[in-house]
Amino acid sequence: MAEGTGGTGGTGGLAGACGEPESSDSLKAFGEVLKVLRKRAGLTQEEFAPMVSYSLPMVASIEQGRRFPPPTFVERAEVVLDALGVLRAAAKHLSRRPGLASWFRQWARLEQDAIALNTYECRLVPGLLQTEAYARTLFVEQLPPLGDDQIEAHLTARLERQELLRQRPNTAYSFILEEHLLLRRTGGDAVAAGLIEHLLELSSLRNIEIQIMPLVRESHAGLDGPMQLLETPENRWFGYCEGQESGQFISDPKVVSMIQMRYARMRSQALSLKDSVSLLRRMRGAP
Repeated sequence: MAEGTGGTGGTGGLAGACGEPESSDSLKAFGEVLKVLRKRAGLTQEEFAPMVSYSLPMVASIEQGRRFPPPTFVERAEVVLDALGVLRAAAKHLSRRPGLASWFRQWARLEQDAIALNTYECRLVPGLLQTEAYARTLFVEQLPPLGDDQIEAHLTARLERQELLRQRPNTAYSFILEEHLLLRRTGGDAVAAGLIEHLLELSSLRNIEIQIMPLVRESHAGLDGPMQLLETPENRWFGYCEGQESGQFISDPKVVSMIQMRYARMRSQALSLKDSVSLLRRMRGAP
């Protein structure tokens, strides 16, 4: 499964066993250049982070070559460090991202700066919401089988991507999940119980809304499958849909509008936020 949907949907756009080989050399090189320029400016990471309006963990991850620098980060760093275009030039060569499938990377880059992210999933719990145990189960069960190193690399990429939920408190996240995803008990009772507890914890955050689509629903606007919507800081909307070993980035305003219409209808068809939390608590059982 690719790390696209859990990118949000099911898994989240990870390159599968048959995906193209990944390299982190360009990310590491960019990180080293950034570190040199920051030190030349006499700034610590703690001083630099607020100047570019990104968190300290984010800056550290970029310098270590573990995170793809968002376009706004590159532009702000250029100005703050008086980089003379060096960072912009280096960023142009960051076309590969470790652990992410090629067809998901464009979406993943936009996702890091999004001010709104809407996700509907009917196959697997979205990657941004998965626990480590749940995600590991998916990677272990993947076909063709993955090697141990591949599983760990994919798991690391998945968990790092989830930092978005807490590092971007001003981004509005909306998730609609089918009830059967939790009834399936993927990974066993312990994994399922941990996942439900995790969803309850995330639903308490102000910027995250989780709605459950009930098992029995006479009308359903999402029968054509999973979908994702994203709003950029420039208030442009894009869509993304993912299948097996493929993903479709959608920029056509007419198609994006259609997906927005369907997602809006599903928000009214799913359980309310309060009722969704109540259902999760009943699934969990005694507190």
